[in-house]
Amino acid sequence: MELKFLQPEWAWFLPASLVFVFLSRRLRRRPYLAISTGVRLGEAARRPSPLRRLPAALLALSLALVTAALMDPVVPYSEAEVESWGLDIVLVLDLSSSMQEVMDLKRPSRDMASLFTARDQPLTLQPAGKTRLATTKEALRDFVSRRRGDRIGMVVFSDNAYVVSPLTFDHRSLLHYIDMVDDQILRGEGMTAIGEGIALANHLLDRQKGEERRSQVVVVYTDGEHNFGREPLTPLAQSNAAGIRVHLVGVDLEEEVKEKGAVRKLVASVEEHGGRYFEADTEAALHTASVAIDSLEKGLVRSKTYVRHAPAFQWFALAGSTLVLAGVALRAIPFFVDLT
Repeated sequence: MELKFLQPEWAWFLPASLVFVFLSRRLRRRPYLAISTGVRLGEAARRPSPLRRLPAALLALSLALVTAALMDPVVPYSEAEVESWGLDIVLVLDLSSSMQEVMDLKRPSRDMASLFTARDQPLTLQPAGKTRLATTKEALRDFVSRRRGDRIGMVVFSDNAYVVSPLTFDHRSLLHYIDMVDDQILRGEGMTAIGEGIALANHLLDRQKGEERRSQVVVVYTDGEHNFGREPLTPLAQSNAAGIRVHLVGVDLEEEVKEKGAVRKLVASVEEHGGRYFEADTEAALHTASVAIDSLEKGLVRSKTYVRHAPAFQWFALAGSTLVLAGVALRAIPFFVDLT
């Protein structure tokens, strides 16, 4: 336990008191006993017991404790008040038909030689491995588990966009909804309407905007180029105007898709408005992208530290008073009476 003295200048009281006691004992007139025959005392003479000095020792110790009490001892306690504002985050997940393809599948080149070679290979209906959707869902679960103080919602899209979960602090329920997402919930759709997904995310953030100013973020996971619905550049501009930052994660995009002008323009627009684009061609790269976004987007945390002092002078004053009373009581016992 840390002890602090607020008035250390009172330390002079102890030596001054000891000097005063010493001088008063030296200058006072002491009683004495005169005996004409010292022979009778010779046999019984002996050195006095150290216990006879106990009252003086108690007096000196009580003066030290009283001095400590006068120095105003306190026990400092620090208290921290932490104010934090998390983020509002909407996860936008592509559910187009291509998300059912195997993640990081080694696709054969499309030249003529490879076509003739592939013709001699046995036909497999379904390659082994996790799909892009299953891998992305794992990355989403990992991301949600890291964001303890944020409200998180979820939107899925194919031909159209749909709200799976509004913004919520109940991350356990959100993880349950993520587990429920599969290729059957948008059965009958199969296109990639990225613009619709971003637009619905903007609308969700605007509808659930509260009085406190929380930063707003949209994270889009897609494996293809926009090919249906409104152009994504328009809702991206609306996001920027509303102060919403949009990040884009390309989930195992094929090389020819990456080189298309529309995809390049979308990536450039995201980065121009302050967002980041992540290439996630493998499962490890997808999880790395989620971790990177988690490190980029942090809520505001402000802390104030207050220090309060708990007074402790009463401990010293009470102990000093007790020792003084004990010394006075011992003086009433003949054994402790100083006759020299």
